[in-house]
Amino acid sequence: MPCSPTGGGDEYPVLVYTHQSTGRGAPSFALAWLAGLGLAVATVAFSRFEDIPIKDPDSLIPGYIRFPAIVLGAIALDVVPHTFMAAGRPGGGWLSRIRTAFRTVMRERWPLSHWKFALNGVIAWYLCYAAFRNVKSMAPFVHEKIYDDPLAEIDKFLFAGHDPAAVLHAWFGTGIAAHFFSSVYIVWIALVPVSIAIALVWTRQTRAGEWYVTAVAVDWALGALLYVLVPTVGPIYSDSSTFADLPDTYVSKLADSMWTDRVDTLATHGESGLQTIAAFASLHVGIMMTICLIVQAVKLARWVRIGAWTFFGLTVLATVYLGWHFFVDVIAGAALGAFAVWIAGIATGNRVGLRVRLVPEVSESGEPASASHPEALASRSLPLPDRPAAD
Repeated sequence: MPCSPTGGGDEYPVLVYTHQSTGRGAPSFALAWLAGLGLAVATVAFSRFEDIPIKDPDSLIPGYIRFPAIVLGAIALDVVPHTFMAAGRPGGGWLSRIRTAFRTVMRERWPLSHWKFALNGVIAWYLCYAAFRNVKSMAPFVHEKIYDDPLAEIDKFLFAGHDPAAVLHAWFGTGIAAHFFSSVYIVWIALVPVSIAIALVWTRQTRAGEWYVTAVAVDWALGALLYVLVPTVGPIYSDSSTFADLPDTYVSKLADSMWTDRVDTLATHGESGLQTIAAFASLHVGIMMTICLIVQAVKLARWVRIGAWTFFGLTVLATVYLGWHFFVDVIAGAALGAFAVWIAGIATGNRVGLRVRLVPEVSESGEPASASHPEALASRSLPLPDRPAAD
């Protein structure tokens, strides 16, 4: 549907929001809600049985404020530029044109159905995240045994008697490489909430966004289960001498802080806050695998796919090099992330039989949301007036 900017010159196409309407079989984000509710039940059960308090996972800025703020910020980045583009250059009646353009942009790009979609997704995902953080913190109380030694032995078997981290230190050195891999870790921390916002806000294909958010929720749920079944602390703590030659970085300071939190949490039986140490399986690797498989499945631009797989490789190297994870954690994390994409694809209707693939959305007219690229998870950004629309 075209939008003609009031007083703004040439008409240009608006990439209208379309919500899938056929082939569901389950409510939107059903599996994400199921994963979140399952983790919430586990949180309450562990709290009752072990007499551990349930805590807000984000002490500085609560997650229930931070994550909606990220989504609302992403919405603003979508709406505000297009409002000003539609209003045209400042001049007579400019404020009136801005108000008219804003109403038009909101009507075309943010109908009530998409508000419901975005809010449904972010609430389901936050429930999963908050419960996951509590279950992860409670794992040492529920299952006291630590399995680092058996995993270290498996690693040495896989690397012909060598420690994988020591091998990487020999290959890359213990100077600049440590700072580089530390920066990779920092980027990963920001990547997850930003990617969730993108999936809920900047997509034309709601099925693609739902698929990704649901897969990440499954990652959290399966990761929490493994943290309880196979408690570990990771090489950086169980074999700290291997990492003694690494320089001080953001990650080394973070590791010290996390160990202090764990000691305090165990000493106060959870009263001091949440601890965040658990290594098997690696959700750093698991979620990156999820991201890579999703961008492949929805056929994003080639540079995005190459960038995702490159960052996946860097994440694997960083987690082992810095000591966060054993190599076997990496293998388990990759398998977990791949399974999450598959089961989430089945649950969200993105499948042909048991093979997952993005199913094109169907608009009210019965036509695919994007006639020439029905599989694409494209940005909902509006093309500039002097550029043709992507589809």
